[in-house]
Amino acid sequence: MKIEGRDLTQEILDQVFPQVREHFQKLGKSMELAILGQSIKMNSNTVILEVMGHVQEEIALKMKPELVRIIRELGKVNHFKVEVEIKEELESERNKLYTSTDKFNFLKEKHPALGEFQRRFGLETDF
Repeated sequence: MKIEGRDLTQEILDQVFPQVREHFQKLGKSMELAILGQSIKMNSNTVILEVMGHVQEEIALKMKPELVRIIRELGKVNHFKVEVEIKEELESERNKLYTSTDKFNFLKEKHPALGEFQRRFGLETDF
């Protein structure tokens, strides 16, 4: 006879999550901990793990059965799914700073005082 559990909710997930992290920490699984440290969302009856790139995707897919088992045991919940969503790191063209002038202008935006230093001391970025 199967004992019926409850449906997994964001609140239950939030309650059991520190224990889930602790489980993987005790096993010394640092890559899995890195994945669990990223954004985890609930969508209806599905837990969505957000990963960066294909290496983390492979690790997340391998850890899925263990993760489901732990959450079910700790939260005393019914069947739910875990899905993996890849979040690629987007490199904008703006972040590619090749010349000294590009780098200096980027830093001037972040730290306006550099513009004052450049004016006062006559600093040049190109030789």
